[in-house]
Amino acid sequence: MRDLPPRAGHTFPGREMPLMDREPDGSARPHTPGTPTFMRPIGRNLLGSEPELLRRCQLSSTSSLESPLSPSRPRSPWRFDPYDSIEDQDREYVGFATLPNQVHRKSVKKGFAFTLMVAGESGLGKSTLINSLFLTDLYKDRKMLNAEERITQTVEIIKHTIGIEEKGVKLKLTIVDTPGFGDAVNNTESWRPIVDFVEQQFEQYFRDESGLNRKNIQDNRVHCCLYFISPYGHGLRPIDVEFMKALHEKVNIVPVLAKADCLTPAELSLKKIKIREEIERFGIHIYQFPDCDSDEDEEFKLQDQELKESIPFAVVGSNILVESKGRRFRGRTYPWGVVEVENPAHSDFLKLRNMLVRTHMQDLKDVTRETHYENYRAQCIQKMTRMVVKERKRSLCSHLRESVTDLPLVPVDSETERLIWEKDEEVRMHNWLTSVIKATVAWKTFYHRLLISN
Repeated sequence: MRDLPPRAGHTFPGREMPLMDREPDGSARPHTPGTPTFMRPIGRNLLGSEPELLRRCQLSSTSSLESPLSPSRPRSPWRFDPYDSIEDQDREYVGFATLPNQVHRKSVKKGFAFTLMVAGESGLGKSTLINSLFLTDLYKDRKMLNAEERITQTVEIIKHTIGIEEKGVKLKLTIVDTPGFGDAVNNTESWRPIVDFVEQQFEQYFRDESGLNRKNIQDNRVHCCLYFISPYGHGLRPIDVEFMKALHEKVNIVPVLAKADCLTPAELSLKKIKIREEIERFGIHIYQFPDCDSDEDEEFKLQDQELKESIPFAVVGSNILVESKGRRFRGRTYPWGVVEVENPAHSDFLKLRNMLVRTHMQDLKDVTRETHYENYRAQCIQKMTRMVVKERKRSLCSHLRESVTDLPLVPVDSETERLIWEKDEEVRMHNWLTSVIKATVAWKTFYHRLLISN
């Protein structure tokens, strides 16, 4: 039988049926071409009316085009769906690949906190650098001291807290400034207030963590300390060494070479090498960048190596916008040229900002929590345990003294104490010889069995 020509009208894929002519007696016969064809009305009890049928067909075709997902997998609410790919549509998954999205959403909603400490003598550009790093002005009402006032000034701890929001991400930034450090004639123990402040933050967090209500704990621990090194001199000064050795086990220290624009490139390179050698020679533990994983790309490994070689970061800060060659940028103008703050050829400002904010901020917080704070917490627990043991011994002795059935204590002379000590030494020596003999017998037995088996 030859194929019949297609009939104009609505057809459904996969449901094409040959046209049939209905006889008066109800029987069917093949349709004759050229004769009019009358379709049998569809029963309402099966598919409904014709408009309803057309509406259902339209809805089914629209849903099939707009929603390729299976009915068992709803559309993901996340901006990045790990299952939204063509090859994953016909596979079955549990769905825990969206856990990073859940953590990201919760973290963004909660916000982030970061505490940065700046230390160094006055006049090295600490305030200017902080304003340049975070594009803000934290020192509007700062009062500049004269030389006489700076002689009598003591080290202070000043906190500046600001809220920064960028791309929907909120950051609570706390800047801890240390005015007066290194400005006195006698700087002996001038770092003690700074060390006490860091330990106070650890103590406060330890108390909040050990309390009953631990939901809203404020993390005021110092996550990073930018220590400014003077460019004048041949390397580290004694106060630099003592400060970093006093804090290197309590906070992440990132050394910064201030006012790098007063050094030539050759002088800058030699000074960086000398400072790194002195840091290693004096046993100072500065912040160590984490090693790259083996699956990282070469570009990321190269950037990480450049960061490690940039220590200490040679920076230049400026709050003034300079216009040169049709561009406006933060920089400094000199008779021989212009220094751009964000130019990698002029300073390491961009590397420092990327390290602090874009790449290693979370790692700085992790090292503070997992290393520095855990060391402090372990020391606190050890002290508390010793105090409890001493208190128990004291209470036990007092209880024995106050008991009714007190036994008369025989006075012990020095000769008796010597004999008791000798007996204790004999017992220890006997136990040690017994353990050595047991180990020797066990080794001989093992060696004998080994020979037999061979």
